[in-house]
Amino acid sequence: MARILDGKQAAAALRERVRAEANALRADGVTPHLVMIRVGEDPASAVYVRAKEKASASTGIESRTSVLPAETSQEALAERIADLNRDPRVSGILLQLPVPAHISEEEMIAAIDPAKDVDGFHPISMGRLLLELPTFISATPLGILHLLAHYEIPVAGRRVVIVGRSRIVGRPLANLLSSRAAHGNATVTLCHTRTRDLGARTREAELLIAAAGRKRLITAEMVAPGAVVVDVGIHREPDPNRPGKQRLCGDVDFPAVSEIAGAITPVPGGVGPMTVAALMANTVAAARRQSGRSAPQR
Repeated sequence: MARILDGKQAAAALRERVRAEANALRADGVTPHLVMIRVGEDPASAVYVRAKEKASASTGIESRTSVLPAETSQEALAERIADLNRDPRVSGILLQLPVPAHISEEEMIAAIDPAKDVDGFHPISMGRLLLELPTFISATPLGILHLLAHYEIPVAGRRVVIVGRSRIVGRPLANLLSSRAAHGNATVTLCHTRTRDLGARTREAELLIAAAGRKRLITAEMVAPGAVVVDVGIHREPDPNRPGKQRLCGDVDFPAVSEIAGAITPVPGGVGPMTVAALMANTVAAARRQSGRSAPQR
């Protein structure tokens, strides 16, 4: 049976470090401040924002949410972002996705000041990551790096297969794990749902990361014995044990794969908590950089 990589436990450790740094900044007169913008009343977005508000409060970060009507124009949203860019009290800006169809997600992300881009989605942030320059790393890849470090799972020299090529997870993670940084130096194969003979590729992995957005895509036959499996997917489905209720599952067939893998993340309770904790880490880092303070020694 695979070792369970408990994201809740690892996230608690990361939040504790973030809290200590936030308290140190506050003692020095700097208050980390995150502003989240939500356009419309998408139920899932509302849940995610509340989780981020709760995490902010637990780590000493001041946060507030600006909720705009679904009919808000792109011009009005751009003005709101510009106001926050100019506000010296605001450390980080997060535009909760998705936005209504009449608003360009790409243009609004690009409107955020890169110095306040704690989501790590700005084109400049993405470009600097590709060039291995200091930047904000999007929260899910950053959370995965912290998760691997927490459980002392080596990356350097290992064969890593990532299934999923999104700009939010797959592509940045491939760059990070293959970089020359301390968290990198792996040999990375980036696959996707249209990869020919996907199972042959995934069976080569010592570290397999599933981020394709396809429910139970990764089966036991696709995993090498002893591999580390990180499941980024999250899906809702009817719960057969509770009529009328739903349950969560991931991109990995957890019951079957956990009998083959050496270690695995659960869904829920794996990557999800790490993503929120990593966002808090980015927010405190933004406040520190904007104030001219140096990073704390680890």
